[in-house]
Amino acid sequence: MRIGVLTGGGDCPGLNAVIRAVVRKGVAVYGHEFVGFRDGWKGPLEGLTKPLGIAEVRGILPRGGTILGSSRTNPFKIDGGVEKIKANLVEQGVEALVAIGGEDTLGVATKLTDLGVKVVGVPKTIDNDLNATDYTFGFDTAVNIAMEAIDRLHTTAESHHRTLVVEVMGRHAGWIALHAGLAGGANVILLPERHFDVDQVATYVTKRFQVEYAPIVVVAEGAQPLEGQMVLHNQEKDSFGHVRLGGIGQWLAEQLEEKTGKEARTVVLGHIQRGGTPTAFDRVLATRFGLQAIDAVHEGDFGKMMALRGTDIVRVPLAEGTGELKTVPISRYDEAEVFFGS
Repeated sequence: MRIGVLTGGGDCPGLNAVIRAVVRKGVAVYGHEFVGFRDGWKGPLEGLTKPLGIAEVRGILPRGGTILGSSRTNPFKIDGGVEKIKANLVEQGVEALVAIGGEDTLGVATKLTDLGVKVVGVPKTIDNDLNATDYTFGFDTAVNIAMEAIDRLHTTAESHHRTLVVEVMGRHAGWIALHAGLAGGANVILLPERHFDVDQVATYVTKRFQVEYAPIVVVAEGAQPLEGQMVLHNQEKDSFGHVRLGGIGQWLAEQLEEKTGKEARTVVLGHIQRGGTPTAFDRVLATRFGLQAIDAVHEGDFGKMMALRGTDIVRVPLAEGTGELKTVPISRYDEAEVFFGS
């Protein structure tokens, strides 16, 4: 069987580990042939390919990013997009696809499955917001990077007696902010799942200064103040209808400086969270996803997404994973709130 592999959406550590696992087992165990589609769904849409065999996946396990490239191309927003994909798959002799991506990439995979394209999905996102799986690879690496940054910021904040506001990624799910904030000993953690009271945050910050320690505030890019609006980098939307978030950290720092009388600075971690070498956890999880994905293709179990349940890798319908976002439950937020203002 000739199988296509693509990576779509935002890059994240662990993508290459999936590609490596799919190809190595697919070739060595099943005797399948592979072709890499470049730049997400743009690859099968425009017939952009690259060779993908054992030689091409050697040494890529520790590499961040993706050797196949990525994009946020949505074929359902392009006239005749689905027909072009089907035609290019036939032309390339590709009988099945392994799509590695998040909500948007696997959302396209779900629709294509309904239209007769044979697709198996592998969930990736640093945001950990895909349903039906306990964790997605990339999340652990992002959390560790954010935690290390917070660790470093504690000393400089205390040296200068200033508030440091750390803005992390996550869009509409606060998993990175919650885990990195707790692990890094932040004094306030603000998530998209609950609107925050700026005056209450200022109170926590003031209490922290009263015990002669400088506060660290972690805020997810999609967090919103009470009676306020989400801060946007700009109003432009991508092909999946997403606006570009960014700026809540700077806005919050200005508010806190005004309300507390103490200097406040902002650190936006941005794409630092997505890049570089994946952690051991993400390498192993990505590899296990890839091995299970090629098994599913070989068995003809299409329309499925690989998922982590406890310590087991299972297969679930693609639609189950992409139906709605997995956000932080309020109960989990309440567990963390005992640390606020300490």
